[in-house]
Amino acid sequence: MYRLEGKNLNLDTAFTTSDGTQYPSNWLRYASPSDRAAIGVTEVAAPPWYDQKFFWSPNNPKDHTQLVENWTSKVKTIAGSMLAQTDWMIIRSSDPSSGKVVPDEITTARQLIRDKSDEKEAAILATETTEELAAYVKSSAFHNWGEEVEEPVLSFGTGTSETTSTGNDTLSFSTGSTSAGFS
Repeated sequence: MYRLEGKNLNLDTAFTTSDGTQYPSNWLRYASPSDRAAIGVTEVAAPPWYDQKFFWSPNNPKDHTQLVENWTSKVKTIAGSMLAQTDWMIIRSSDPSSGKVVPDEITTARQLIRDKSDEKEAAILATETTEELAAYVKSSAFHNWGEEVEEPVLSFGTGTSETTSTGNDTLSFSTGSTSAGFS
């Protein structure tokens, strides 16, 4: 960060000195240190970065109890909006004249949302410091609302092989071994 005459200067922003000299927006970026020093521009360290969601200033965390309440409320709001998308199916199924049943995949998805919400709320409540809460909220565990996807497992029977041809290329799999050939 640069300063001139007590004011901060931003890169790629034009500025004017007290004597009325105007400098273009790219001047700070391309000027040499001696050119900047010649007109009185000094370089100062940028203030330390801190996450304003969790801290008032560097090393000054916000109240943990209040943050826990806020983030728990946010989780409930997100879960509620996700459930709201299929609420109409639940309402329709309770109407005796509709005769409609909620599909199993919908009830399963709704239960997953409730389970994930409970899991996130418990993890938030388990944090003891603002730093722990910030780390959890920034993690993929907090942001993941879907099912965990497992890596596919490839399995082959023993003693068989398969060859696939595409034009001039041939891909061969031979089960019972740990190799595949491509020619």
